[in-house]
Amino acid sequence: MIVTVVSMPEVTITRTDIAGARERMGVDSFLLVDIELPLDAPRQQTPLAARLGLDVDAGELDWFGRQDEPARADFLGDRAGFVVPVVHEDEITHVHAVVTERFLATAHRGQAGLAQKIAEGLRHERPSDTVTMLFLVLQEALGTFRLAAVQALLRTEELEDDMFEDRKSQQLHYLAQLRRRSAQLHHALLPYLQVTDAILTRRMMNPSFPEERQRCAREFQTAGRLVLADIESLQDATRRAFASYSSLVAGEQNGVINRLAIVSVIFLPLSFLTGFFGMNFTFLTDKLETRDEFWLLAIGLQAIVLLGSLYVLRRTRVWRRLLDKD
Repeated sequence: MIVTVVSMPEVTITRTDIAGARERMGVDSFLLVDIELPLDAPRQQTPLAARLGLDVDAGELDWFGRQDEPARADFLGDRAGFVVPVVHEDEITHVHAVVTERFLATAHRGQAGLAQKIAEGLRHERPSDTVTMLFLVLQEALGTFRLAAVQALLRTEELEDDMFEDRKSQQLHYLAQLRRRSAQLHHALLPYLQVTDAILTRRMMNPSFPEERQRCAREFQTAGRLVLADIESLQDATRRAFASYSSLVAGEQNGVINRLAIVSVIFLPLSFLTGFFGMNFTFLTDKLETRDEFWLLAIGLQAIVLLGSLYVLRRTRVWRRLLDKD
């Protein structure tokens, strides 16, 4: 377990343990405490919130640090609790956050990819209080979804361009992965935005909610809708790419059908003549006595039928479509 304590407003970063973080939270008045839990850590009998010295009456914070918690946004009197989805590399993890007027405590399994960004943001933004710091964390989490959606969207457009240049079967597999990626992003972000919108809207209706915090809340809601729109654009792009792939396959199949039609028009009459003159009826066995008559009927008729078939094909759209495709 790695515990990082950031003292504000000087942005002093120190490493400590749970006991040290608990002591600092009881003394300092402006702290960010980040707890990185091992991925394979066994479930503790004592909740993480209790080990940090937080008031856990009625089990309100038992979920803090617990694995496989869904998206959450709760207003708990003098504190608020959030379970924030974050995109880290190819996985979607969750960061648990509890904020009061004195500190912001976050916990996550493994590296969530936000620590460095938050530290840089704190140095540049210089938040005035812990709630403003919380909104900075929430905005950074949205930024991971935006980056993942834009990267997947660009990859989808590149695949679509490559399909028109040279269609390959592997492209369908990549498109399926991108479509699954868009579904994962949408499935993780939409419930989170719904619960956060509900609690923020309710808080903004309270006359005692400070104007600065209302501004931060509105900015977060706007950013959330824009990120959700980016993910929906990714979903539309993957659907369009699948439709393009299907159209290309259908076009190739039409070309094959046209070629089969040309072969059929040419060889079906020839097959008929071959079968007709292969029958032993009286005219063929008794009347055709010379070699010239045989060649005239056997070869001449087939040559005439072949030329007639080619003329018919030349006058129809099937031949012109085949030439256009080639």
